[in-house]
Amino acid sequence: MEPRLLERYRKEVVPHLQKKLGRTNILSLPRLKKIVINMGVGQAIAEKKYLDEAVDALTLIAGQKAVVTRAKKSIAGFKLREGMAIGCKVTLRGKRMYEFLDRLIAIALPRVRDFRGLNPNAFDGRGNYTLGLTEQMVFPELNPDKYSRNQGMNICLVFDSRGDDESRECLRMLGMPFRAE
Repeated sequence: MEPRLLERYRKEVVPHLQKKLGRTNILSLPRLKKIVINMGVGQAIAEKKYLDEAVDALTLIAGQKAVVTRAKKSIAGFKLREGMAIGCKVTLRGKRMYEFLDRLIAIALPRVRDFRGLNPNAFDGRGNYTLGLTEQMVFPELNPDKYSRNQGMNICLVFDSRGDDESRECLRMLGMPFRAE
């Protein structure tokens, strides 16, 4: 079965973008390539169980096994050695990507405390959008009793587009709750 957001992209967003951007070729329109979710677990240097908890949580949130990320170089001030496990990440593509984005927009973001909308200017110049969440418990998949500490995450939406404005319009049409400018 096709995810709800992918169906919406094909039936509503594509015709709107074709009209707005004046292009007939569907492949020239902005589209979501992948979503990368990253959790940096600095406490994992001292306590390995924090990393295991983060990997479990990210696996539940994404619906796909999380990969442990390792330090690229040693930093003495942080007691960090090259190759130490310090975080985890997941790269979502295809149906899982659209299902995650749907859950993020419809369920997780409205549950954030004091939420007034996302920053509409958090694009990188190439059309990719990055947002950060301060706690993972906004996702209903997680049982709050199982996790001993709050863990934040970065979510990067990678687009295939010609710029920030096209990606912003695509996200707006998909229902991303941007702050009013």
